[in-house]
Amino acid sequence: MCMRRCLVGLTFCTCYLASYLTNKYVLSVLKFTYPTLFQGWQTLIGGLLLHVSWKLGWAEINSNSRSDVLTWLPASVLFVGIIYAGSRALSRLAIPVFLTLHNVAEVIICGHQKCFQKEKTSPAKICSALFLLAAAGCLPFNDSQFDPDGYFWAIIHLFCIGAYKILQKSQKSNALSDIDQQYLNYLFSVVLLAFASHPTGDLLSVLDFPFLYFYRFHGSCCASGFLGFFLMVSTVKLKSLMTPGQCAAWIFFAKVITAGLSILLFDMILTRATVGCSDLLAASRR
Repeated sequence: MCMRRCLVGLTFCTCYLASYLTNKYVLSVLKFTYPTLFQGWQTLIGGLLLHVSWKLGWAEINSNSRSDVLTWLPASVLFVGIIYAGSRALSRLAIPVFLTLHNVAEVIICGHQKCFQKEKTSPAKICSALFLLAAAGCLPFNDSQFDPDGYFWAIIHLFCIGAYKILQKSQKSNALSDIDQQYLNYLFSVVLLAFASHPTGDLLSVLDFPFLYFYRFHGSCCASGFLGFFLMVSTVKLKSLMTPGQCAAWIFFAKVITAGLSILLFDMILTRATVGCSDLLAASRR
């Protein structure tokens, strides 16, 4: 069992690392900044692979209840906000900065539990949330590559994550499993992003993309779609086999190696103050 957990954890870390690096390459190096198309493609591939897995008996999907589907619809809207805003933020921010801001969603969840659900919160958890908030607040002032639009979309991204997790937790009685929820997220995202591609201008602007017919672009987009699916599957498996504390440890490890390798692979300028903010956030997540 221990060996199986380690294998699942390492698989998750590999998928996490490869997914972020591939997405960053497409968004920042190739500069494919058309989020409705890029995220629509990823969710289409994820939905198709999950549907095929269901038909082959590799995954169980039970989303026949209309009431359960309608109840989950607001969460699917937030999921679209997460991937759309995340794509726009990641295209402008360095991966360590993006992951640092991504962690602040935990502050929203902690605040909601304390203020609205009146849950007992340990002093250590409150201190951790305050450290996260303080470090994230200092980050923009010490970022030598500060991009206002990047931070704007990162803030929307983390608020959507916080709201999504709060809504997910409040619907524990819902009959939908994690796979059911993700399947509905994929279906809703494909439809909404397809309709949004024209009003946002992405559908027509993409015709001017310089790498539209290059194999590097096609290969990277295919890889991003498949890696996103495998990351989802490995995440579900990780949560089913491990305790919340063990899951958090593996996620923390995945973020650390992803941030570290991204510094070597992509051009970025990280000041000591920026690294200090990231370290403070990392320490508060332990």
